[in-house]
Amino acid sequence: MSKIWLITGSARGLGRNLAEAVLAAGHRLVAAARQTDKLQDLLDRYGDRIVPVVLDVTDAKAAQAAVDKAVAAFGRLDVLVNNAGFAHAAPFEQIGDDDFRAQIDTNFYGVVNLTRAALPVMRKQRAGHIIQISSVGGRMGSPGLSAYQSAKWAVGGFTEVLAKEVAPIGIKVTSVEPGGMRTDWGSIARGTSPEIWPDYEPSVGMFSKRLAQYIGHEVGDPDKIAQVILQLAEHDAPPEHLILGSDALHFFNLVDSARRADAERWKPVSLSTDFDNAAPLPDFTLASKQT
Repeated sequence: MSKIWLITGSARGLGRNLAEAVLAAGHRLVAAARQTDKLQDLLDRYGDRIVPVVLDVTDAKAAQAAVDKAVAAFGRLDVLVNNAGFAHAAPFEQIGDDDFRAQIDTNFYGVVNLTRAALPVMRKQRAGHIIQISSVGGRMGSPGLSAYQSAKWAVGGFTEVLAKEVAPIGIKVTSVEPGGMRTDWGSIARGTSPEIWPDYEPSVGMFSKRLAQYIGHEVGDPDKIAQVILQLAEHDAPPEHLILGSDALHFFNLVDSARRADAERWKPVSLSTDFDNAAPLPDFTLASKQT
């Protein structure tokens, strides 16, 4: 059955791959992007099945207008994909306030703005699926990505809360969390990096060097990820989180194991703060020496 999709950031990267996959599968699409001229070839190929919309996701009124245009053009909205996002890799101390806020506004508040606009439509329909394109970076911390990954952590929490709120209405919410993909994400993230101060070379500098070597060799195939998202939108019981890519799964497992080990190591301290626990506080040095 043909669905009505709205995809943000549809002119490049994964958004473009997904836009092509959605249209090739016979669906109709509101393709939102800052530069809609890059969608002209899709418009020539698919005609009135695609409606381009100029959108800056940080503008709440523009987000509402994009959803309104979807309903006006096609009568409903079945799938919202919050895909727009970017990263600038730099030490937190070297990121200007404007840049930090711009990354938070795009990667998190862009998701909030589109979701706020789409929910009334989906609630009235008693159906819909909101898919957030997040990152395995929403489960871990990488030096140099403080703004980007903070936003992705927020997207993950927002997704979990929202999914539980709207499930009884018939609306599904999923955070898709890929690892590295062969898009322009890495080159944009690294291409804007300042000259890293010597104090941050062992952390952010090392990460930046690894990223440079990884660009062009990412394990994630955006065409395959687009096909997964197509199938996800048809699933009756999708997960709240979906990790994609062997690299993403590897790093998630490493971080999750370390987090569980820390929780176990500090368990006596965690339990000691209960109101009815009369025992003295445990010796912190013992916890810190455990392996």
